[in-house]
Amino acid sequence: MWRIKLACLLLIFVQVQRVVLGTHDVYIVVMEGDPVVSYRGGVDGFPATAVDLDEEMDVTSEAVTSYALHLRGHHDKLLDSHLVEGTYEKLYSYHHLINGFAVHMSSLQAEFLRKAPGVKHVERDMKVQKLTTHTPQFLGLPTGVWPTGGGLDRAGEDVVIGFVDSGIYPQHPSFAAHKTDRYGPVPRYKGKCEKDLVTQRSFCNGKIVGAQHFAKAAMAAGAFNPDVEFASPLDGDGHGSHTAAIAAGNNGIPVRMHGHEFGKASGMAPRARVAVYKVLYRLFGGYVADVVAAIDQAVQDGVDILNLSVGPNSPPTATRTTFLNPFDAALLSAVKAGVFVAQAAGNGGPFPKTLVSFSPWITTVAAGVDDRRYKNHLTLGNGKLISGLGVSHFNVISVQNELLKYNNLLCRASSSIISPNRLTNWF
Repeated sequence: MWRIKLACLLLIFVQVQRVVLGTHDVYIVVMEGDPVVSYRGGVDGFPATAVDLDEEMDVTSEAVTSYALHLRGHHDKLLDSHLVEGTYEKLYSYHHLINGFAVHMSSLQAEFLRKAPGVKHVERDMKVQKLTTHTPQFLGLPTGVWPTGGGLDRAGEDVVIGFVDSGIYPQHPSFAAHKTDRYGPVPRYKGKCEKDLVTQRSFCNGKIVGAQHFAKAAMAAGAFNPDVEFASPLDGDGHGSHTAAIAAGNNGIPVRMHGHEFGKASGMAPRARVAVYKVLYRLFGGYVADVVAAIDQAVQDGVDILNLSVGPNSPPTATRTTFLNPFDAALLSAVKAGVFVAQAAGNGGPFPKTLVSFSPWITTVAAGVDDRRYKNHLTLGNGKLISGLGVSHFNVISVQNELLKYNNLLCRASSSIISPNRLTNWF
């Protein structure tokens, strides 16, 4: 009986603690001490794990595994000794690129941890957003880079690109493995493949070599709706599939829409492998804590390139220096580990202070120039041709303009010049 009473008292105590502590949010806590990629020794019983740039780290080695477990245990010990059990939830331990963790807790608990020995920085989690056929020819790839890498049939061979985005649609022909030369075993890469929740089929096929999703922070924040979002690497809105196809999509994929041909599409490195790290979702975007976990995992898995069409909604508020935050610190460690990192500059501009890619150690990609000018024509009934720029190229002959078809104000105001019977729209 006394055990039941004690259990009830503990439960009541935890609930009271939650009420007193107030609303919970996700926080990222950065600890003192080096992560795996930059640890060069100094902790008794744990040999150095860092390697030179021309060396490859064995993430399965005893040294790496034991030091990673040491960091994770240190995170748990800090939480257990400073916070009441049941009043918080640890979501991730970061140990490969940064030394820290993500935890769902109250603002009072966050303030308490800020003053704890060994804690370097505590930052409330932020939301992130998505950043958004002829391009290979325009860039001169067929006569430039592709021949130096073995030609079109070998462009990107054995390179693994990690896409931290909204997932992948594996059935798309840009990611098919059966219509290309057979892919051999992927060197170095050790990532895992999740299965489709409905079909139980793997997302991987030889072209796609890794597929994982990260949503613990989104779930803790109450943003993830399982009735709308896919709790899997499946792409919910096409953004991730779009970026993956641009970078690594198969060559010679016909582009058809409503019976019209728009040429053939190709990725910039059509033989590269695709590794998917889903962190973005349809209704809300994503959260930094999930993004950092994905980046940390991708580098552990052995990607060669990280592609990030994702960024914060605004500059970080916890530091005056925009790139001194867990996200950009993780990217710095990724570069130190020999990974090439490319991030989109953002959706804003051309106004000042609209850039949301802050790391000086990565490649930030913004919109540039192109040679696309869709010139379309409007032919009137009297044979007069009006030319102008359209949003796309469209080969449709003699389609009546719906705006003028129903005798609206424009039609009545100019009936002596233009009538529905005399107008064709070639857009």
